[in-house]
Amino acid sequence: MTQQPPHPTPSRPGQPGQMTAVMRAVAPVTGPKVLRIGLVQGGKVIEERVIKQRTHVTIGPSEKSMFVIPSKSIPPNFRVFELVGGEYFLNFLDGMTGRVAFKAGVSELSALKSSAKRVAVGNVQAYQVQLSEEARGKLVVGETTFLFQFVAPPPVQPKPQLPVSVKSGIANDIDWTTTIIAAFSFLFHFGAVGSIYSDWMDPVVDDEIDVAQLLESVKQLPPPPVEQPKEDVQAPAATAAPVADAPKASAGGGNKGAAASPGKGSGGMSDARASALTNELAQLDMQMLGALNSSGNATASVLSSGDVPTGLLENAAASGAGVGKGGVAGLNMGGAGGGTVRPGAAGGGGLATIGNTGSSGPATAGSAQTVKGPVGNAQVGGAAVSGGSVSNAPSVVAGMTAGFRRCYNKGLQEDPSMKGSVRITAKIGPNGEVLSATPSGGSGLSGTVVSCVVARVQSAQFAPPEGGGATVVIPVTFVSQ
Repeated sequence: MTQQPPHPTPSRPGQPGQMTAVMRAVAPVTGPKVLRIGLVQGGKVIEERVIKQRTHVTIGPSEKSMFVIPSKSIPPNFRVFELVGGEYFLNFLDGMTGRVAFKAGVSELSALKSSAKRVAVGNVQAYQVQLSEEARGKLVVGETTFLFQFVAPPPVQPKPQLPVSVKSGIANDIDWTTTIIAAFSFLFHFGAVGSIYSDWMDPVVDDEIDVAQLLESVKQLPPPPVEQPKEDVQAPAATAAPVADAPKASAGGGNKGAAASPGKGSGGMSDARASALTNELAQLDMQMLGALNSSGNATASVLSSGDVPTGLLENAAASGAGVGKGGVAGLNMGGAGGGTVRPGAAGGGGLATIGNTGSSGPATAGSAQTVKGPVGNAQVGGAAVSGGSVSNAPSVVAGMTAGFRRCYNKGLQEDPSMKGSVRITAKIGPNGEVLSATPSGGSGLSGTVVSCVVARVQSAQFAPPEGGGATVVIPVTFVSQ
């Protein structure tokens, strides 16, 4: 018994059969035709391209052209096939050759110039001929030949896809339940650790709240205990002890020793008594100063080279005031009994013998003649600093005024009518020392005064100047008073 071959199941009318992806890819595509262009050089086809999208086709030496050809007779980006309103037009220039096959026949480009349309393509004038989908031909541009024709558009290539076994293998091998549990566990544990080390759970710090709490805690502190004063039974005895132990006056002290300040400790005295003693000692110093020279005006000879006003000292030397010989708070003035102590007086001992110049009689501190020497004044102008900045130049120059005045007063001893001005130019070194001092001007001043002023400037010390050196000009004017 023979087995009958199975008959194919006829498909129902109106229902298309199944098509694979490959069959759909090779299925004819309907639509307008596209250009197919071949590039020939030296008799060989070097490039063939199908323009899948209907668009302009450009040629020229520019890199932006669709077909790059090394020709200088055409523009850099010339539209040889131009798409206008969905239809292709052929643009050619003078110097291009070739032929085009239409339904009516084949025509040379030179013959088409009479019927072609003149259009502006870029910066040049070109001939334009409309092409139908049945047209084909060639175009010669220099040493390059373009062969063109219209063909059906190629089928759309399907996108590459992975096999089903590869696409579903990775996802199917994952245990999603375990993966989800592990993910949640990871988030929970690391979230807990992050919350521990973060400060979002810390209490909010508010200065006003902290200060208010501090004030409340201070208010709640108990008051300090009040200390009761203790009765001091031995206070009168302690007070009487210093009085009993007060030092006794010396034998020659008289009533002054008995008048030592009461109520003080051992060896103490009142402020009034200390002030009186200071005045007495100052008066004694003045009278001792007058006894240093027994001839002439004492203070005039002693302070002849100084610049201190001598009027006060002259009056004190000529005065007949003195201090007593008695003991003044333990000060032994020498001699017995009371009376006035005069420097240079004979007899006695201690301070009473100071200034004794002879045995014939007591010596006085000098006559009452007043001697007033010439006194001058030094006026220092503003110091001009150049070549660098010296921070303390004004203060250092102002401090030289007393020295300048002393130099001038010495010069007035020689010439009381001397006056004038001088300018000292001082070069300041890097450490603030005076490298040199040069006088200028000096009209009316003696060489002694100018040399003294220069020496005073050379002994000055300035702050280190900025830049390593500077020049300071000091104007000084001397006026006699």
